[in-house]
Amino acid sequence: MKTIRIVGVPEHFNLPWHMAMEDGAFEERGIGLQWTDVPEGTGKMCQMLQEEETDLAIILTEGLVKSISHGNPSKIIQVYVASPLLWGIHVAADNPRSSATQLENDKVAVSRMGSGSHLMSYVHAQNQGWDTHSLQFEVINNLDGAIENLSSGSGAYFMWEHFTTKPLVDSGIFKRIGDCPTPWPCFVIAATDAFLSSKSNCLNHILDIINRYTSEFKQIPSIDRTLVNRYGQKLEDIQDWLTKTTWGQTQLREETLEDVQKRLHSLELIEQIKMSEEFLV
Repeated sequence: MKTIRIVGVPEHFNLPWHMAMEDGAFEERGIGLQWTDVPEGTGKMCQMLQEEETDLAIILTEGLVKSISHGNPSKIIQVYVASPLLWGIHVAADNPRSSATQLENDKVAVSRMGSGSHLMSYVHAQNQGWDTHSLQFEVINNLDGAIENLSSGSGAYFMWEHFTTKPLVDSGIFKRIGDCPTPWPCFVIAATDAFLSSKSNCLNHILDIINRYTSEFKQIPSIDRTLVNRYGQKLEDIQDWLTKTTWGQTQLREETLEDVQKRLHSLELIEQIKMSEEFLV
């Protein structure tokens, strides 16, 4: 049995991995897959890849591309979720702001620098025509930190996946005043160069299993109710999310990678646009 470490956010996107592990699908191939939830998100997972604290990560595309561009010895194996991520834009429930267009001079709460919440705040600001050099950030670590920060009267706004934060909006903790979708497939599967050089023979087995589970995921009987029970969501929200979400089973297209790099470069978040082999297996 070969032990392989994998990390991802504790969100509904990753249920196919947990179902495959619970079914013993990886063990049947001689793979002991050890999953660790990382509520801090992509910035933390990039660090874990960099420091070889994990072998694989289910990670946001833009965050990983930025990290690899800055020297993270990792690669994109393939797309995991091919549809965009819908980033909700949130403020405290008692915040007077009523539209995302009003946030130009407000601070941004981010899980950490280099995270999706950090990078997408630049994308949103650019979409609005704001000066991205004037953005100011408060690092809040994770979703619990965002609740504490916004509820304490910080006046900051916070971007996080729309459906994950929906219960906090429904309960009156956050007010959502807009959405910002990613202009590219949102999640990829990443591997460290060390893993690729030492255990790459396991890779085809891992991809074969997860691609089978994701391709059949929406056809599983009552999968919407399973998601509701496991992630504390409302049925109508999960059903809406399922209609918007498409899993991927192929490598990220070079044209898409170039689009991501061009956007990050225009935001001065990476220094140069590099060749695809720097990023893709």
